Amino acid sequence: MRATATAALAATLCAVLAPAPATAAPPPARASAPAPAPTASEAQWIDAGTVVWKAASAPGARQELAYDGGRLRLTPGRLTGAQAAAFPHLREYPAFTVDVRDRARARTALRGPVTAVQRAADGTASATTGVQISGVLDDLYSARAAKASLGPVFTGGRPTLSVWAPTARTVSLELGDGAGARTVPMRRDDASGVWSVRGPASWAGEPYRYAVTVWAPSAGATVTNRVTDPYSTALTTDSARSLVVDLADPRLAPAGWSTLRKPAAVPLRQAQIQELHIRDFSVADRTSRHPGGYLAFTDTASAGMRHLRTLAAAGTSYVHLLPAFDIGTIPERKSEQVSPGCDLKVYAPDSAEQQACVARTAARDAYNWGYDPLHYTVPEGSYASDPQGTPRTVEFRRMVQSLNASGLRTVMDVVYNHTVASGQDEKSVLDRIVPGYYQRLLADGSVATSTCCANTAPENAMMGKLVVDSVVTWAKQYKVDGFRFDLMGHHPKANILAVRKALDALTPAKDGVDGKAIVLYGEGWNFGEIADDARFVQATQRNMAGTGIATFSDRARDAVRGGSPFDADPGVQGFASGLYTDPNSSPANGNREEQRARLLHYQDLVKVGLSGSLAGYRFTDTSGRTVRGAEVDYNGAPAGYAAAPDDALAYADAHDNESLHDALAFKLPPSTSAADRARLQVVALATAALSQGPALSQAGTDLLRSKSLDRNSYDSGDWFNAIHWDCRDGNGFGRGLPPAADNADKWSYARPLLANPVLKPGCSEIDRTSAAYRDLLRIRTTEPAFGLASTAAVQSALSFPLSGPGETPGVITMRLGDLVVVFNATPSARSQRVAELAGRPYALHRVQAGGADRTVRTAAYERASGTFTVPARTVAVFDAASQPAARAGGPTN
Repeated sequence: MRATATAALAATLCAVLAPAPATAAPPPARASAPAPAPTASEAQWIDAGTVVWKAASAPGARQELAYDGGRLRLTPGRLTGAQAAAFPHLREYPAFTVDVRDRARARTALRGPVTAVQRAADGTASATTGVQISGVLDDLYSARAAKASLGPVFTGGRPTLSVWAPTARTVSLELGDGAGARTVPMRRDDASGVWSVRGPASWAGEPYRYAVTVWAPSAGATVTNRVTDPYSTALTTDSARSLVVDLADPRLAPAGWSTLRKPAAVPLRQAQIQELHIRDFSVADRTSRHPGGYLAFTDTASAGMRHLRTLAAAGTSYVHLLPAFDIGTIPERKSEQVSPGCDLKVYAPDSAEQQACVARTAARDAYNWGYDPLHYTVPEGSYASDPQGTPRTVEFRRMVQSLNASGLRTVMDVVYNHTVASGQDEKSVLDRIVPGYYQRLLADGSVATSTCCANTAPENAMMGKLVVDSVVTWAKQYKVDGFRFDLMGHHPKANILAVRKALDALTPAKDGVDGKAIVLYGEGWNFGEIADDARFVQATQRNMAGTGIATFSDRARDAVRGGSPFDADPGVQGFASGLYTDPNSSPANGNREEQRARLLHYQDLVKVGLSGSLAGYRFTDTSGRTVRGAEVDYNGAPAGYAAAPDDALAYADAHDNESLHDALAFKLPPSTSAADRARLQVVALATAALSQGPALSQAGTDLLRSKSLDRNSYDSGDWFNAIHWDCRDGNGFGRGLPPAADNADKWSYARPLLANPVLKPGCSEIDRTSAAYRDLLRIRTTEPAFGLASTAAVQSALSFPLSGPGETPGVITMRLGDLVVVFNATPSARSQRVAELAGRPYALHRVQAGGADRTVRTAAYERASGTFTVPARTVAVFDAASQPAARAGGPTN
């Protein structure tokens, strides 16, 4: 039915578009505002009766809100306690009360330009500013709108299309495209601000978009925006149109989808996670039949899938997929994707030519990490065999199926904190439907960009609803097992808890999924315009403690690697990179005394990390004091912040910043052999894998994955990002200087390293590192002591018996129930005497004793004195040789 509307369709439309009940007519559209549009919006209309305007009230002046066709009178007032609590960033600003006689016209005023005007005694305008309206929109509409079903919803085989656009003058549906497109009027519900139309079953599969006539402050005019549905369930190529698609349509379900059997749910505190970019996974894998796409995960015989199954067998429980929703910065047609026009392999390992060639095509190639959301609830089209329509839906589901069949549950990386664009940009969706609502605005009305993109405002009711509705759709319709929230600290805590509540309500009988088994974690960073709970209680590290929703813990990460990701000198060393015990020549590390003191403090940070970053965990620090985790300093903040082990996620590397291999390349002395570098890679990984709580590792890190020292490879193409599953292809190191845009200031450090053949590992180092990491996973996931459920359980089982003034720099000895773990990051074998264990039987853990690492097999225990001897650059796990029937490590649930 895409070409023309037939007589039958016209008759059906007459039936479904019968006149609606009378609604208030919108004000007539006019060419201009009643006064010149202000360039800033410094007044904020926070509810129907209150306006906040930071401009001081002049003596004798009066204030009003002017709109197209009238005005609302204002009188000086003050915020109530409830208002000040809801808008803490406005509590110090002057407040004004909307005259009760005028409030009934608020809905009318909001459907056009609104200007705050201050008039002198003679009536002349002495000050004007635009008005931010998100608060009053929530006050007037959200109670009803929050219950609305938005986007395409099918009942009885017929679709209803609904969009929230309370400020629009008109909204119509443009159905079809090209010559067959037709316009269908939509009805407005005045109580909710939702526009809807119900169509016949024949609309299924049709492309559509909305024509929204609305005042756009960024344009300073009333405009008609033709825009896709923010609640799209399917899209045409390059997101040109939404599609009327029912995700419950059985034709979109791959064989076996309705009876999909998932691997057993793993509690978050026990989760071992591989973080993986869909294209990185297979684009360079010669054994994959679908390189770079969803279907690569169905190539069960490929090198990549064989490796994932090997990790799953060792204890990895989740694959965390970097953004896979509709991305705004990748051309979806393969014919339009441009590859670098150079033979990149011919250049020297320290050449600048590779990055220059990659940069020339970066904006048009097939690569991006994907943190550029265009539509939140549709799979990205560039990863599909055909980006047009629903193949992406089916193929995403097949990917989930195949991962589940391989023993891995699936986590999605979701990015609701910003959009790829705002205002009148063609890639702006939300802001062209309800201008000024979905994006977070600063005091002057400009869009906040602390996320490096156009921030959203999930504190506003309908943006918060979109987050919840989208996550629930991914969980129900795509059977996703977990969600990682990008920049979660930019969300209100209440929003993330609302997601948790909505997921917990999903049941296998009702929804086909067990929502309570879905895990949640995210980045709880505290920065930007909302920092320190400036606008709401944020979903930050400390605030999320006790919720069971984990946040990434950077404390031990920085201590293990050394310094921070933002150091001007990347040679700042840490626990696993040679600080004090194997120093490099960087002056940033300080003198020997300073290095020793910093290393010992780093060891305390690692201990806090091994406890699960618990705020209340008590131990003896390296100075001899008894401290809680919260009393250990991390750059002026408490190192321990978690209330339970599932509140903090441990990691030594992720997609952000240099890979672990590359960080060690910068920090270890240049003469350090590839074999020794590989051993320290395992030491670093062990600090996360053997900690309490969940742990994450970037895919390929067990293979010494390198991005040729690129610290921010989000747009660096396949050349710098692809994972090389075959060790004969190398690990990615020495593929040229990393792209200048984010790395040029480090080139002077990078060039000699990339040219140094000593740093490039061979198959021996790569294979041994992976095998050693898998041994650690087996220990972690088979020993209940590593999965304790509470601070009390951790306090009872975990100790650091040699922590104190005599602790060996570069060595941490951990006792955990019947286990003793020695982390030796030094270049020499070390003996650790634990007097309290003298006479007790211990032996190297059976996994390591029979494992792939021949060096760790030389670790020894001398029973008479309780002395554990561990080789250089090695983590050894010792187990009590005589075990009681019930292990001392604690409960497993």
